[in-house]
Amino acid sequence: MLLATRAQLGALVLLALACAPTRPAEDGRPPIATGSAHRPAPGAYPERQATGPPSPATRAPLAVEHGKATYYSDRLAGRSTASGEPYAPARLTAAHKKLPFGTLVRVVRVDTGHRVEVVINDRGPFAGAERIIDVSGAAAKQLDMLRAGVVPVRVEILKYGSGRRQR
Repeated sequence: MLLATRAQLGALVLLALACAPTRPAEDGRPPIATGSAHRPAPGAYPERQATGPPSPATRAPLAVEHGKATYYSDRLAGRSTASGEPYAPARLTAAHKKLPFGTLVRVVRVDTGHRVEVVINDRGPFAGAERIIDVSGAAAKQLDMLRAGVVPVRVEILKYGSGRRQR
């Protein structure tokens, strides 16, 4: 009777090990047991581990504006912006009427979902009340608005800048 109990116990242990959760191993090796069914081994779910504060790109916006976007002509390259920086079409920058210089915003094209993050370094746009932001050439390309010229957008403020001008 004792022998049968040990056999049953052994079968039970094997069954428990077979049912334990596993995760795939690298290099095609067999799966690795991660712990009991109730408590996974430490590090079994690395995507859930905190890695510090969320980046501005992943956190919820501080404020949102809706309107139309336009983009700067490349002919303005090298001219000074209101912040004192020269306009560089290849950089991801933008002009806004009121946001402080250095503010990080996400511009989302409403009709296509294209998005880009830009830094405010200039004032404008000054043509039409519906226009809320002018983006650089590089940002316009990412928004796929070069042909359209004026597109509906949502501007999400991710981080306010200092507002300081460059000297």
